[in-house]
Amino acid sequence: MPSIAENLTLIRTNINQSINAGTGHQAVMLLAVSKAQTSDLLREAYAAGQTCFGENYLQEALDKQTQLSDLDILWHFIGPIQSNKTQLIAQHFDWVHSVDRLKIAQRLNDARANNYIPLKVCVQINISNEASKSGILVADLQATAAAAVA
Repeated sequence: MPSIAENLTLIRTNINQSINAGTGHQAVMLLAVSKAQTSDLLREAYAAGQTCFGENYLQEALDKQTQLSDLDILWHFIGPIQSNKTQLIAQHFDWVHSVDRLKIAQRLNDARANNYIPLKVCVQINISNEASKSGILVADLQATAAAAVA
């Protein structure tokens, strides 16, 4: 079975080949989804050059952040966000994925300390306008973005 370092090397090689072939974007970030993995495995991946980790279980992520506080890791919160968890997410993560409604964006913005760099956010957009799908409607996107940082 390949090691974490070997797997990361293979993935980076594939990314670089795509960029060199003109099929990839120059600004590629490799995000290792680390939910349900041990801090020791994350430490091993970090030693192999992986610095961005994605978590969607808040308490598990906070525990790992404490255990790995000596490392310069960029933490991403991925997956659905419950409004009662926005304060901790805003305080402990560098990136937030899947912001799917104005209320969540506003709560994250309000909870981010002024002395922190701005939180990087990926907005989930419901391009099909299906009620069964999550995300901000295309028609509401500009107003939602403006209101979230007001």
